[in-house]
Amino acid sequence: MTGFLIALLSGALMSVQGVFNTQVTKTTGLWVSNGWVQASALAACVAVWFFAGRDSIGTLWKVEPKYVLLGGVIGAGITWTVVKSMEQLGPAKAALLIVIAQLIVAYLIELFGLFGVEREPLEWRRVIGMGIALIGVAIFQWK
Repeated sequence: MTGFLIALLSGALMSVQGVFNTQVTKTTGLWVSNGWVQASALAACVAVWFFAGRDSIGTLWKVEPKYVLLGGVIGAGITWTVVKSMEQLGPAKAALLIVIAQLIVAYLIELFGLFGVEREPLEWRRVIGMGIALIGVAIFQWK
């Protein structure tokens, strides 16, 4: 149940963050806004690290495979794409498309066992559910 509530909170925070970042971008520009997002996230992580735990930063260099260390680079791309999509589509349409894309990509990662994730068998009900979601998006877009 805790994971369920945390996931709901995560989705809510992503939507609010996207709106905030889009508003900041209107004044500062996309890359200044994106840099601020990443820098303030770093500051928040460092502050929490001081109080919640002191795991060794040096252990980052032991992470394998090394490509998984690109999460921050991907985060910059996420910030850019969320801001641009919310700017052009509005928060509701952008969030809808973002969530559907997350579901599809997450399922493909599980299905093919990518990036060290345990491989899961194909479940037609999930494929059908995502198909229905895509049809819903198409209908929503034609409004």
